[in-house]
Amino acid sequence: MSIALTVNGRKRVVEAETDKPLLWVLREDLDMPGTKFGCGAGLCGACTVHLDGEAVRSCQTLIADAAGKVVTTIEGIAANAIGKRVSAAWAALDVPQCGYCQAGQIMSATALLKQNPKPTADDIDGWMSGNICRCATYLRIRAAIRHAAGLPAEIVDAGQPSGEQMA
Repeated sequence: MSIALTVNGRKRVVEAETDKPLLWVLREDLDMPGTKFGCGAGLCGACTVHLDGEAVRSCQTLIADAAGKVVTTIEGIAANAIGKRVSAAWAALDVPQCGYCQAGQIMSATALLKQNPKPTADDIDGWMSGNICRCATYLRIRAAIRHAAGLPAEIVDAGQPSGEQMA
């Protein structure tokens, strides 16, 4: 079936079964490998994209549900002012370790800052809790989100734990 959607500002038409996950349409049919496959169950966040401005798990979003909508992927997030700030903060603070989850992390962080431009550490931890980082760069992720939001760096008391992991 022909399905039309807009991906990163470009109108696209794909031939796909209506029950094919958006993740696989992006990766296989549109040759956009930035969105990663993680768990396939919508639990890890590696496949996060924006659908009409909302963060969604593309492994659990059917292409039929994306028909006629606007999809933004990691390849296009820097066209968004918030996404550009988040991407720059990720680079400035050298957030990624292995990098596999980082596309989903950046997509979720951008959605957070769109909804809440000045989040607290608890806001960040709560919002980002659905994104898993096997390398445990959670403190750098939080710092990059604060940096992108124009918030001061957190001061962590050396004698106290720095907070729970976001996952």
